[in-house]
Amino acid sequence: MTKQEKVQFVIDTLNEIYPEIPIPLDHKDPYTLLIAVLLSAQSTDVKVNQITPKLFEIADNPYTMVKLSVEEIRDIIRPVGLSPMKSKGIHGLSKILIEKYDGKVPADMDALEELPAVGHKTASVVVAQAFNIPAFPVDTHIHRLMYRWNLSNGKNVTQTEKDAKRLFPKDLWNKLHLQIIWYGRQYSPARAWDLEKDVITKTIGRKSVIKDYLKKKK
Repeated sequence: MTKQEKVQFVIDTLNEIYPEIPIPLDHKDPYTLLIAVLLSAQSTDVKVNQITPKLFEIADNPYTMVKLSVEEIRDIIRPVGLSPMKSKGIHGLSKILIEKYDGKVPADMDALEELPAVGHKTASVVVAQAFNIPAFPVDTHIHRLMYRWNLSNGKNVTQTEKDAKRLFPKDLWNKLHLQIIWYGRQYSPARAWDLEKDVITKTIGRKSVIKDYLKKKK
């Protein structure tokens, strides 16, 4: 298969398995999505979805969020980990949204990345999922799969994102990044990986990855 045929195989297979794709983090608007994505850093979506209802019941917009102290926010979000940094970030960005953006989340990567505790990946998720602006947020699943599929060299997430954007059509980025995440979780996990169930890696995977897998299976 040529590189382009491999890319098309990935797209076709993912569309077949995931014709409709749910957004993993529960939210109701750009602000609650931004907070949920920020909380998901080094945590799981399941854990975040358990915590956000408690937080959003008390404060689901920047105006009510800034009325809480950093300590009060931290007490609620503690189970998701990194709570000291995340609680400061949530309080700080809520204040900036009120002061600079009339309480609204900006639909702009640079503006989002200037907010406390908001990195490139968080900003990418928000523009893609809240505003439908093409972006390709790379998480651990996408980074792992792009390497396994021999579509990126696995050097770092910045390179993986560049390769994904170069290889996949722009109008598919927002759907594809979610499809790859779900596929990674269900069929191509880091641990307890079964190549027989992973049709994409089995078909187009990096030879060295498949060889290592088979060696370990012996």
